[in-house]
Amino acid sequence: MKCPTCNRPVEWDDNPFRPFCSERCKLIDLGRWVSEEYRVPGKAVTPEPVEDDETQRGSEANSSESKL
Repeated sequence: MKCPTCNRPVEWDDNPFRPFCSERCKLIDLGRWVSEEYRVPGKAVTPEPVEDDETQRGSEANSSESKL
């Protein structure tokens, strides 16, 4: 089998970095995922706005007061 990063032959037995040949190649691959060079196809997702904690606490307090 060949390393997906550098295409050198990979020793499979007792190799903690498999399918990569080395830690260096493993980290290069991770960096490509982190920098979004690799992507998994799918539908685009639009993030929903998130309220900050204080806004949520205030609305929770108001809703519990109205129940009293």
